[in-house]
Amino acid sequence: MLLDVGPLRRNLAFRRLFASQFISGLGTMVSYVAVPWQLYELTHSNAQVGLLGLVQLIPVVACGLLGGAVADRVDRKRLLIGSEALMALCLLGLLANALGAAPSVLAIYALVAVLQGASGFHRPALEALTQKLARPEEFSAVAALSSVRGTVGMVAGPALAGLLLAKWGAVGAYVFDGVTFLAALFFIARIPRDAIGTVDTPGGRPHLLADLAEGLRFAWKRPVLMGTYIVDIVAMAFAFPVALFPAMAAADGRTESVGWLLSAMSVGALLIGLFSGWTGKVSRHGRAVVIAAAVWALGIVALGFAPGLLLGLACLAVAGAADMVSGVFRGTIWNETIPNTLRGRLAGIEMISYLTGPLIGNARAGFMADAWGVAPAIWVGGSICLVGVIATGLCLPRFWAYRSAAAST
Repeated sequence: MLLDVGPLRRNLAFRRLFASQFISGLGTMVSYVAVPWQLYELTHSNAQVGLLGLVQLIPVVACGLLGGAVADRVDRKRLLIGSEALMALCLLGLLANALGAAPSVLAIYALVAVLQGASGFHRPALEALTQKLARPEEFSAVAALSSVRGTVGMVAGPALAGLLLAKWGAVGAYVFDGVTFLAALFFIARIPRDAIGTVDTPGGRPHLLADLAEGLRFAWKRPVLMGTYIVDIVAMAFAFPVALFPAMAAADGRTESVGWLLSAMSVGALLIGLFSGWTGKVSRHGRAVVIAAAVWALGIVALGFAPGLLLGLACLAVAGAADMVSGVFRGTIWNETIPNTLRGRLAGIEMISYLTGPLIGNARAGFMADAWGVAPAIWVGGSICLVGVIATGLCLPRFWAYRSAAAST
């Protein structure tokens, strides 16, 4: 039942990559709370916070596809270092803006858009490098470790962000995130070159557009992959309530509540992740993804009707636990079914699937909350999500029936 940490014990290169992303992920989650909090403080508008998602949408789509193609052509370690460095520069820009006498809302939107564009190169390089460093029999354990790594950041990061925001405002949060990027760069630079190997040559592909077309065709022809993307987009687009957390915290009367709300989802996810050893024995991965996404939707519906903050936190914990299960099995499916020569491009598509959903979801939640109120925006979206993920499983029977050969042996 316990989390399998074998890949960390056996593999120095993977351990250093894991450490780098653990540290930078913690800082990223601090800024993830700080940016919408600062926007809400400046504008007092849920719609303005939700608009942040739409601002990031174009960089996610454009740079996710382009970054995936680049990651399959160039040195993935150098690409990871370059993208981390650019993200650190964006944090310096946010810090400088926050230190100004009158922080600019437009500057926040612009810097976050560039930051999101940089992540479009960062994530494919990270996923392709991770697959390269792990053995096939370790893919389930690596997926669980990666999910736990992110979840620990999502538990500690928002809670830390609440404390930093209450004491030093957005300035303290941005300083902390900038320092974590520097630490992450140190660990990435120390990944041994011989563990990475050579970059696969593009062969007869003449340019990046040919690479992109090949990756898109590969995904389109595989219902199992398409099912993972569609379920995640539906779940996040209709049942992602994070844009409403500043308003919920304001209603609660405590600034720290915004961190507690985001941490609650991660607490549930962390509990599942720490006892994720059982996931390596599950073979029906497609079914597990759909069921977990349906439980996520039910948790968000319950949040919309929760009468107080404590019950709301419990609903978010249940939803976060379900999202962790879905994420582990989606990650395992991706690594099992995608060759490393295509891993960067498909990681770009994956990034679009799991980032566009929350970005659209934040915008949907913000505008719907201003029109109907916070609670209806939550439970109506959760209900639509429940119907959508069940329909996806029914419409893609090969995805629903997918079984992992590795898990069943």
